[in-house]
Amino acid sequence: MDFNIRKAQEKDIPSILHLIQELATFEKEPDAVEISEETLRKYGFSEEAYFQCLVCEFRQEIVGMALFYPRFSTWKGKTIHLEDLIVTQKMRGKGIGKALLDQVVQIATDQGLKRVEWVVLNWNTPAVEFYKKYGAKVLSDWDTVQLEINT
Repeated sequence: MDFNIRKAQEKDIPSILHLIQELATFEKEPDAVEISEETLRKYGFSEEAYFQCLVCEFRQEIVGMALFYPRFSTWKGKTIHLEDLIVTQKMRGKGIGKALLDQVVQIATDQGLKRVEWVVLNWNTPAVEFYKKYGAKVLSDWDTVQLEINT
């Protein structure tokens, strides 16, 4: 399959937001996405950039992405947190997810980092199996904790 992985550009923001919304729907939270194109622009493509994003193009259409940002571990030092690894449903199983993850791992390796980390829903069996096959440890004895801040 002939696809291209590249660093996201500002012109990709509508496609990135669409992928985020597709993932939220898949994860049974279609109304949970509160960010806007402006938020993505500000924190991904400006001097205030907090995250990085890779996209996968197939026939001039963005069909996948990996969005990640720096994190610090008191055990490992600087790490990368992979917030989302998304491939459109119609393009899953074609090696795109692996290619995107390979690129994130390469970025971590190039920076001398010791870990890339992310979360996965325990009911998303295809993703869990994909990550295990990739060589990742799925930590079933840790729970994700979130505290919503109302501003």
